[in-house]
Amino acid sequence: MTRADLDKQPAEVRAMFDDVARRYDLTNDVLSLGQDRRWRRIVLDAVDPRPGEVVLDLAAGTGTSSQPFRDRGATVVPCDFSEGMLRVGKRMRPHLPFTAGDGTRLPFADDTFDAVTISFGLRNIVDPDAGLRELLRVTRPGGRVVVCEFSSPTWTPFRTVYLEYLMKALPSIARAVSSSPDAYVYLAESIRAWPDQAGLAARLQTAGWSDVEWRNLTGGIVALHRARKP
Repeated sequence: MTRADLDKQPAEVRAMFDDVARRYDLTNDVLSLGQDRRWRRIVLDAVDPRPGEVVLDLAAGTGTSSQPFRDRGATVVPCDFSEGMLRVGKRMRPHLPFTAGDGTRLPFADDTFDAVTISFGLRNIVDPDAGLRELLRVTRPGGRVVVCEFSSPTWTPFRTVYLEYLMKALPSIARAVSSSPDAYVYLAESIRAWPDQAGLAARLQTAGWSDVEWRNLTGGIVALHRARKP
């Protein structure tokens, strides 16, 4: 698959996520060997939502990542471009204000949120750099961003094993548990094409975020980036 193959039209990517919505949470749990739950807890602690704050959870999918922010007393807005995801999420969590939105043109006013976060969704925005700028726009001055995304394993032998799993085993497992297994071939390719930890940090800085730092999770399979709006 070429880089051009990854640059899918938004409608195609949206349809892909609509198709996987029904069993999305189950599939993620199986493919990550349960690590996705730990990653969500770490994201929650990094965002550190406080009562009275307003948090944007972009690429929220079915809202699994959003509910913990509400449980901590914050007002959370789950936003996703997949109507299929939003429909499943609304059935599961009708109390959350699910909002349809394109990551490059968010339907929110400037300086709306105390914190913004996106987990495993930035690489699926058609223009990730525009997405980072949009997140900056809707964040209040002094507000914070947390990005959790697949990255580059830090230990070379492990990186080799990981890529073998990603490109061969992941699609095979997805065929057994996912409602749309072919989507996971695209997802695996998008992970492999994504920049490493330093590369994403540089893109955050270029977008206008300050105090950028990152933390490796699970040996660098995932990296959590944090920054603030000046």
